[in-house]
Amino acid sequence: MQNLLRFFVFLHRMAMQNENMEALLKATLEKYWGYKEFRPGQEQIIHSIMSGRDTLALMPTGGGKSLTYQVPALAKEGVCIVITPLIALMKDQVDRLKRLGIPAVAIHSGLSFTQIDIALDNCVYGDVRFLYVAPERLATEAFRLRVQRMNVSLLAVDEAHCISQWGYDFRPSYLRIAEIRKMLPDTPVLALTASATNMVAEDIMHHLGFEQPHIIRSSFARPNLSYAVRHTDDKNEQLLRVIRNVEGSGIVYMRSREGCEQLAETLRAEGISASYYHAGLPHAERTMRQEEWTSGRVRIMVATNAFGMGIDKADVRVVVHYTMSDSLESYYQEAGRAGRDGKRSYAVLLVASDDQSRITKRFEQEFPSLDTIRNVYEKVCDFVQMAVGDGLYASIVFNIHEFCRRERIYVGTVKAVMDLLEQNNYLTLTEEMENPAKVMFCISRDDLYKIRVDRNDLDHIIRTILRLYNGIFTEFRTIDEKQIAATSGYTVEKVKELLKRMWQMRIIRYIPANSSPMLFFNEERLPTKDLFIAPETYHHRKKLMEERFENMLSYAANEKECRSVVIQRYFGDDEAVPCGVCDVCLANKRRIKSEKTDLAATILRLLEREPLTARELCREIKVEPAVIASTIEQMQEDGKISSAISGKLIINK
Repeated sequence: MQNLLRFFVFLHRMAMQNENMEALLKATLEKYWGYKEFRPGQEQIIHSIMSGRDTLALMPTGGGKSLTYQVPALAKEGVCIVITPLIALMKDQVDRLKRLGIPAVAIHSGLSFTQIDIALDNCVYGDVRFLYVAPERLATEAFRLRVQRMNVSLLAVDEAHCISQWGYDFRPSYLRIAEIRKMLPDTPVLALTASATNMVAEDIMHHLGFEQPHIIRSSFARPNLSYAVRHTDDKNEQLLRVIRNVEGSGIVYMRSREGCEQLAETLRAEGISASYYHAGLPHAERTMRQEEWTSGRVRIMVATNAFGMGIDKADVRVVVHYTMSDSLESYYQEAGRAGRDGKRSYAVLLVASDDQSRITKRFEQEFPSLDTIRNVYEKVCDFVQMAVGDGLYASIVFNIHEFCRRERIYVGTVKAVMDLLEQNNYLTLTEEMENPAKVMFCISRDDLYKIRVDRNDLDHIIRTILRLYNGIFTEFRTIDEKQIAATSGYTVEKVKELLKRMWQMRIIRYIPANSSPMLFFNEERLPTKDLFIAPETYHHRKKLMEERFENMLSYAANEKECRSVVIQRYFGDDEAVPCGVCDVCLANKRRIKSEKTDLAATILRLLEREPLTARELCREIKVEPAVIASTIEQMQEDGKISSAISGKLIINK
C-alpha cells in the first residue's frame, strides 16, 4: 500500500513539474514575443529540448524555428550557442534579441580580434544568453578555450543539412561542431533544417553524435500556398499575367545578374514597381533595395538566390521562378517565402520547351571534370598571387565575378569547383561580409630590425603593432586600426597611410577593411598535379546532383499528382494528402466537375425514356457505381430527380 502511495505522490510531483514548466515556457513566450500560444510543431520540439534530448527538427521555411531554441534557452540558466553560416541573419537575430532586452552577441570573421575577445569573455563572465557563431570560428583557439568555461544550456545548429556531405549545401566547416560537442557532453543539441531527405537526416544525427536518433518532423505541407507550373515559350507574357492577377508583393527568381537587371527594367516599362537584387551590388545598395521592398515602396523584387535568407516579410503573395532551381530542396525553400502570414499565396514555376536541354548543359558546366578543377585551382591561386608552398591559413579578398570575367570562365563552373575544393579542405570561399583589416609581416623579426634605422613614423607604428598583436610573423592577424591609432597617437588616416607604405615596401601584407567575399587557404598552395579530389566525394556527389536535377525536372513535368504531395513525399512524408489548391488539384476538380455534369446529363436522358433504379442506371452507364451514387444524391438535393414509391428514380417536372 505504501509503495502504491509513493507511486501516486511521484506521479503528482511529475504532473506539477510539467505544469510549472508549461507555465514558464508560455510566460516566456508572451513576455518577450507577445504570443499566448505556440505554432504547430514548436511546442513538441521545445519539450524535447527541456527534457535534455538531442533533437533534429525538420521545419518548413517560415515555421518559426528560432523560437524553438530561444524560448527553452531563456527558461534555463546559461548561454545558448547558435551556429549558423549566414552572417547577415546572425546580425539580424542579435539585433532583434537586443531590442527585446535579451543580451546576445555574435562572433564571425567580420569582427576584429579584440571585439571577438570581448564577446567571448562576456559569455563566460557576463549575462549573455545567446552566442551566435559562424562555423569557421569553432576551430579557433580563442573560442575553444572559452567555450569550456561557459555554462552552455543548449547547442543549436541552424541550417543543419550543411553538415551532411550528401546535403545540397554541404559545408566542411560544419564538421567542426562534433569537436565542440565533445567538449559539452551534457549539453543537448537542437539541429534545425527546413530541407532534409531521410538520408541527410541520418547523416546529420551521426555527425552531431546523437545518443539516440530522434527526429521531430513538422508537416512540409503549406495549405495556403498554391503551387503551379506554367509551360510557355513566352515567359515574360506569362510573368506579367501572374503579377497582374495576384495583388501584393512578390519575388521573381532568376539565375543571372544581367537577367535580373533586364527583367526588372521590362517590368518597370509595363508600369509595375520593380527592383533587382544580386551579389554584385555594393552592400549598402543591397541593404537599401531590400528595405525598399520590405517596406512596400517596391512591389516586385527580381533576384538571384542571393536574396531571401532571413527575409522578415510575412505578406509576400507570389514567388515566381523564371528559371528552374537546381533541386526541390532549394525550390521549396525559395517558394516557401510566400505566404508566411497564412493567407492564400502562389508559387509559380515558368518552364519553356528548351529548359530541359539548358538544365542539362548547366549541370555539365556546374559539375566540372577533374582536369577543370585542377585548372581553376591553378588560375585562382595565380589570380590572388599565391605561390606554390605558400598560403597556409592565409585569407585574401576574392571577387569571383571579376575572376570569371578576366579568365572567361562560367561563374557556375567556378562556384562548383570552389565547393569541391572546400569539401576536400583546400580552400573556403565565404559569403560577402564586413571584413576587418588584417596584417602579416613578410620578413623575419631579425630582418625587421635591420631595416629600422631611424626612429621615424614607420619605426613607431611597427613597435605599436608588435606590442598589440602576437603571432603576426606567422599568420594574418586581425587588427583594429582605431586601436593602433589610439595607442600610437596617430590619426586613423595616418595609420592607414603608414600600413600602405609598409605594404609597398614589402615589409607587411596588408588587407584593408572591406566588404567582400574572402578566400581562406586551409592548406598551402600545392603543385597542380598534386591536387587530389576524393573519388567517393566526387562521384557520389555527382550522382546525387543528377538525381536532384531529375527530381526537379519530374516536378515540372508532372501534370497528374498534387504538387504538394510530390514535395512532401520527397522529404519523407508518405502520408501526405492532396492540397486541393495547386494547379493539378484544381484541374482535377474541374475535370471531375465536368465529368459529373456530363454524367448528370446522361442520367436525365435515360430517365426521360423510363423510370429506373440506381442499380439499373449502373448497368446502363459504364462509370464507377460510387460516382453514379454520388451524382444521383447531388441531383436529388438539387431537386432535379426524386425517388418514386416504386423505388425507381423519376425526373421532377
